[in-house]
Amino acid sequence: MTSQRFDFEADTGRILDIVINSLYSQKEIFLRELISNASDAINKRKFAVLSAGDAAEMLDGEITVSADSKARSLTISDNGIGLTADEMKDTLGTIASSGTKAFAAAASDSKDGGDLTDQLIGQFGVGFYSAFMVAERIDVVSRAHGAAEASHWHSDGASGFSIDSASRDTVGTDITLHLKKDAKEYVERERIEFLVKKYSDHIAQPIMWLQDKADPERLNSAVALWTRPAKDISEEEYQNFYASVAAAYDTPFATLHNRTEGAVEFTNLVFIPSMAPFDLFDPERRSRLQLYVNRVFITDNCEGLVPKWLRFLRGVIDTPDVDLNVSREMLQQNPVVTKINKAIVKRVLGEFGKALEKRREEYEGLWNAMGRVIKEGLYEDDANRAKILDISLFRSTRNDGMVTLKEYVEGFAAGQEMIYYLSAENADLAMTSPHLESFRAKGIDVLLLTDPIDDFWLAGTPEFDGRTFQSITRGEVDISNVGEADKDEDKAEAVLSDSFMAKMKHVLGGDVADVRSSANLETSLARLVADQSGMDPQMERMMRMHNPDFHGGPKILEVNAKHPLIKALNSRMESGEFDGSDSFARLLYDSAIVAEGETIADPRDFTNRIAAVMEKALANSKG
Repeated sequence: MTSQRFDFEADTGRILDIVINSLYSQKEIFLRELISNASDAINKRKFAVLSAGDAAEMLDGEITVSADSKARSLTISDNGIGLTADEMKDTLGTIASSGTKAFAAAASDSKDGGDLTDQLIGQFGVGFYSAFMVAERIDVVSRAHGAAEASHWHSDGASGFSIDSASRDTVGTDITLHLKKDAKEYVERERIEFLVKKYSDHIAQPIMWLQDKADPERLNSAVALWTRPAKDISEEEYQNFYASVAAAYDTPFATLHNRTEGAVEFTNLVFIPSMAPFDLFDPERRSRLQLYVNRVFITDNCEGLVPKWLRFLRGVIDTPDVDLNVSREMLQQNPVVTKINKAIVKRVLGEFGKALEKRREEYEGLWNAMGRVIKEGLYEDDANRAKILDISLFRSTRNDGMVTLKEYVEGFAAGQEMIYYLSAENADLAMTSPHLESFRAKGIDVLLLTDPIDDFWLAGTPEFDGRTFQSITRGEVDISNVGEADKDEDKAEAVLSDSFMAKMKHVLGGDVADVRSSANLETSLARLVADQSGMDPQMERMMRMHNPDFHGGPKILEVNAKHPLIKALNSRMESGEFDGSDSFARLLYDSAIVAEGETIADPRDFTNRIAAVMEKALANSKG
């Protein structure tokens, strides 16, 4: 059979129906698309004027939005380059034919017009059709630059389109939307102003509101602060912009305003707040940085633009290079986004490093507000974990303020080789923990880790600067050769009798994994420790939050053989003359649970045992 070639065929009406009803998630997007087209048209005309060398014709662009509530119509007008009848047929009558894209390609080799072509927004040639989401029919009257007559394009978006002659006194375009009944909100000034502020506030051309015979009112600021050189922007202007973009009234901790050129071009005006944003701990952990493409707002929920551990950043990123999908509502998977992400992270970490060195007090305030979130990066961001560790701050037992890991290591006690830490629910509880007693006695500093994320990042971060992290609530931590010498070094070590140990293990049974004498208690009766592969108490608490039935593995009960009460109890049990050992064994175990800040499983049984011991003590005192 002879090879034959065929062109694809399409049901144009069906394709248009998909474009109108399925491409965009929100109807309000139509106004952004039409204003963006109007802005492109003005920039095209400016380019044409400059290319012709006739600077006298240089124009001031303007976009006008007007409404007729009785006729239920909305008109968007501009004094841009306009369209001829043939251009109407080629662009408005051909789905996915982008006049802006074709113009930019044709002008790319020209040296005239400066960066006007860089400000063009349209890419796909479908934005115009978004207007049919709210309009039952559309009229376009346009007079092209250099033309003597105007043309009229009109369509209902279903049965094709018509083009005929029209009149327009000046060059430009009027797009009139005859709104559907359920879209009458778009004739209201307040609604239009809100949408202009949301999507098009920073477009270079003024956007005016005109209704009836009233004077025109300006709707947009037409000023994109981030496009100006940083040296020309005052602190007051930065502060006002921050208040606007972040809906916050604190003074930013830092302002990062940079323009990057090269393989990826983008401008960032990013603020590091000094106070935690209200949604910092929202479960969805969304970034609120605003993404713009050539001054046109795209989204403030841009996945991947910055890592989730920097979600507190506020501000603007504007780039012409990022690939959007056809509806311009979301980012495509693109290495450009990754490069922007890396650049922002590098700048923020650099700013943290400088602040740590030069603005320590302020940085500690920032860390108190945002540190818990920044430390999420230690768990999630492998590439930057080492750098995040360098700028992280921690509370410790020997310092009133906070320390970096580098400062902690520099303050090691004599003979210390490990980074000791205590994981606890809060700092106050940690400071009263029996686990700290021997460390305090020997002058050994211990980090207090009280954030829920700490136990997670530690699992993937075994060391810092060659020093291993060691929990003081897991395993047998030997500090006999660390720190200050024991003042009672010559004093005989107290030893628990076999009968005492046997009785404790028998009474406590499966509640504990083992009972042993503790080398790390000074004043407390007892403490509970996990084995080296077990969980810290804080991790167990978090597990119970997600699963109330979780109990964890049995802990090891360490008893303070030096304590006078334990010595007396040990002596009585060894001689066999003490018959209340069951209650005492249980009370020792309960005291260790309370010291951990945990709740005793059976409070009534606990109070009964306390009462019984007190009654016996009072009875013996009478005798």
